[in-house]
Amino acid sequence: MRNPLARPDASRLSPVEFLHRQTAWKLQETVFWIVALGALFVLPNRAALLNEIAILGLLALSLDLILGYAGIVSLGQAAFFGFGAYAAGLFAKSVSAEPVTGLVFAMAASGLLGLLTSVLIIRGTDLTRLMVTLGVALIVHEVANRLEWLTGGADGLLGIAMGPILGLFAFDFLGRTAYLYSLAVLFLLFLLARRVVHSPFGLSLRALKDNRLRAASIGISPARRLIMIYALSAAYAGAAGALLTQTTAFVSLEVLDFGKSADGLLVLVIGGTGYLYGGLIGAIAFKLMKDLLSGLTPAYWLFWMGLFLVVLVMVGRERIFDRLRRLVGRTGP
Repeated sequence: MRNPLARPDASRLSPVEFLHRQTAWKLQETVFWIVALGALFVLPNRAALLNEIAILGLLALSLDLILGYAGIVSLGQAAFFGFGAYAAGLFAKSVSAEPVTGLVFAMAASGLLGLLTSVLIIRGTDLTRLMVTLGVALIVHEVANRLEWLTGGADGLLGIAMGPILGLFAFDFLGRTAYLYSLAVLFLLFLLARRVVHSPFGLSLRALKDNRLRAASIGISPARRLIMIYALSAAYAGAAGALLTQTTAFVSLEVLDFGKSADGLLVLVIGGTGYLYGGLIGAIAFKLMKDLLSGLTPAYWLFWMGLFLVVLVMVGRERIFDRLRRLVGRTGP
């Protein structure tokens, strides 16, 4: 006789029941976000570093939406990150200094740029997409450099003054308000992304990633779905750029550098792709390692970071974490 308390086999669940189980909030997720909030009270003097982690985590989340779920390899995420950063800065200078309104505007602007450039990535191989996305980022960087009257060119966009968030919460010198603001935006956008990837739309993206021809044969439109997720990813990257501008009151051509795209990929290499939290965990590990190594060996921290990445790739993330869990289990009480 079948145990009525046993968990049902996933293959016997209806689509609605399956999606409900996938979207059910788990205890470890609650712990993760409580720890993220509590970090400000444990490390009040490192609020600026925590803010950088939140922004990098959002950038990695935007990349994971297209890489982990749609299989789109991109080296041009910096284009949308920088576009959102400049959009937020120009909005604050010319229209309104209210951060939330500027954030929405930057997301819309970056999402529109992603929508316009998405037609370049719906066809071709991974290598073709890699080059196309990199080319788009280089073009946006050069345009920003040439439009000195608008962007400030190499000097950056100066004179940005941000007002209180929603007219209530002013940014403080230590960056505590900035971190809470970035964390709140990250959490809300994470909830939206979580909803998207566990929806029928998200499942169709995974089908396209696994086998595009088979997915197309059962009626899934590859082009439309790839365009939609690419535009959403661009909007998320633009939100990350906007947060950087709003919390630092400055934006320069550095936000469009190739290094921004590379940082997003490195974070996903560390944390993993295809489960959303990989980008957040990777951002925490990457920023903390960078802060620690640059403090210990300022001239050689890149060497140690590179060595860690080589070991991580050669040995395997799962094997390393499994051995760490075993070690903790042996040394624990």
